Amino acid sequence: MEAYSSTPLFTVDQEIANFLVSCELLSKAWEEAHLANKSESYTLNEYEGVAYVAFPSFHNIEGFAVKESKYGEGNIQTDNKVFSAALKGNDEQPALVHQGALKLFLHIMENTDFQAKMQIYTDSKQRQLKPIIFVGHSLGGAVATLATLWVLEKRLRQSSPLCITFGSPLVGDVGLVEAVGRENWAGNFCHVVSKHDIVPRMLLAPSESVAEPLIAILPYWQGIMTNGGKTVPDSSIQDAVRTLLNNVLQYTYTVTNYGPDSPRELDGLIKRSPYRPFGTYIFCSGEGAACIDNSETVLKILILTMQSHEKPYDDIVQDCLSEHVEYGSVLSHIIEKSISGRRTAKPDSESSDKMGMSLQLEAIGVDAQNDHAPIALQMARDIENKHSRNVAKLAIELSEKQCIMTELEWSKERSEKENAITYYDSFRKHEDMDTNLRRERLAGFWDEIIEMWERHELPSDFQTQNKWINAGNTYRRLVEPLDIAHYYRMFEGKGNYLSDGRPTRHKVLEKWMEEKEKTRSSRGRSGRTKLASLTQDSCFWAQVEEALKEMKNLEQDEHQKLGNLEMFEGYATKMINDLNISADVFLEGSSFMKWWKEWKEYKRNRFPEWRSPLYEIMETRGCKG
Repeated sequence: MEAYSSTPLFTVDQEIANFLVSCELLSKAWEEAHLANKSESYTLNEYEGVAYVAFPSFHNIEGFAVKESKYGEGNIQTDNKVFSAALKGNDEQPALVHQGALKLFLHIMENTDFQAKMQIYTDSKQRQLKPIIFVGHSLGGAVATLATLWVLEKRLRQSSPLCITFGSPLVGDVGLVEAVGRENWAGNFCHVVSKHDIVPRMLLAPSESVAEPLIAILPYWQGIMTNGGKTVPDSSIQDAVRTLLNNVLQYTYTVTNYGPDSPRELDGLIKRSPYRPFGTYIFCSGEGAACIDNSETVLKILILTMQSHEKPYDDIVQDCLSEHVEYGSVLSHIIEKSISGRRTAKPDSESSDKMGMSLQLEAIGVDAQNDHAPIALQMARDIENKHSRNVAKLAIELSEKQCIMTELEWSKERSEKENAITYYDSFRKHEDMDTNLRRERLAGFWDEIIEMWERHELPSDFQTQNKWINAGNTYRRLVEPLDIAHYYRMFEGKGNYLSDGRPTRHKVLEKWMEEKEKTRSSRGRSGRTKLASLTQDSCFWAQVEEALKEMKNLEQDEHQKLGNLEMFEGYATKMINDLNISADVFLEGSSFMKWWKEWKEYKRNRFPEWRSPLYEIMETRGCKG
């Protein structure tokens, strides 16, 4: 959404929610989730060309309750490596998930034909891949979430699966939220939550305060989902719901009483729940529905809707019990509301924004007079607008910096054609003031981008956008050789650029590129047919410098240095064979050619019959010019 759009953000979200609920997709997903309760593992049904994979709501109840940690959280990476190390936060730490949900998913993976079936449905060799929708209610929703992550993370298909859950508990921590955002997967998840359903909020409380009442309630819910109809809960069930609600409210009150920024402020005071929502949440109430996809805002709305006091407490307890298993009725009610017509704003609305906010809060069942609710929604919009403004500003600056890049490309071309020397070696020997000024200006621009990203001042998927990935790659491959030349001129014979001198901006930009490459399909991509215009490994010249140092000091620790030099020879050979190197590398006076002459002389002096793949390339195939 554009930062300065005249369309109110919140009314749009409400219209999207009404559309999603009124279309057949969610109703069909709920039907499949309901039918899955007749299975002990999962069901797979096709309907109008779509494969629905559904997981039962309450299978293996005791397995979900875990007490290994305060909130049941643990590493998503297990010994059987179902999930890889790619699912990690921006701090490089592995994502945490609820171990009970993970156990349920792993049990299905290891004891059923689930993997084999998914391999069939995701085989890219099939002429026509059917869309896959993973669905689940309650605990089954958590399993559906993990199943969707598994398919996405394994890159099993070209088209992405969709996950739809109803009343699902939270699954992962902020690290998982960051991984999902980094991979641009948030749009693959849709979570439907009823106003007083306790299950989506229950993991905000510690496991020890949730496990006992939950185990008491789940069989009651299981009976309703499996057998249909309603039964009057006995007093023990009602007491368990009351205990569960009290425990959850105790922790949610603690969070909200610390103000809008409480999630971060509380970290130093109490160990709070690590779980965070991701994906699109459709909040439903008797007044309608609204979509929210900002993680922090979703978390606050989950809390605020639980703390509503528009009903007597005993009535809320009954709603907590009933709403969790009545999503079919919830969807039907919202469809009727949407057909009857859109609600109008209250007369005292002061602007279109406030009107939209009032309608959205009303739709999810929160009184707009609640101080925290409008603040949470407004913060979400302010953050989105700030991100949009920042990206727009950077895009303008990027256009200006492209002119500097063009000037550097001209300088590179002149150096090679007029002086027969690489622009790396030219800058290595003599620091041209104009080139250095351009280098520093570009460094400042990309340093600013990295700092803004680290401060969360840019969209969560910024580092996956092709525009910035491609711009960063071009910058790194053109300018990092100049940074390397500057380093080795300043620290002649001392230090190692790769381990001691490489700027953070280059490391981060390279990481973004590598993460993006994992998501790109290799289908239709062919190898190069000619040498690259820019050497693809931006650290190539640093590798050359280290190889030259090894040659210079070869008599010291000869065995170790020979091993390093042979590794470099293999690296250079592959770079040339893959055509990932630029033609200027082979100019007669380049640092690489200097290394090659010294290495060839050393090898031929000791082994007159010496030949190697690089020798064949350089001496036989004539690459040196």
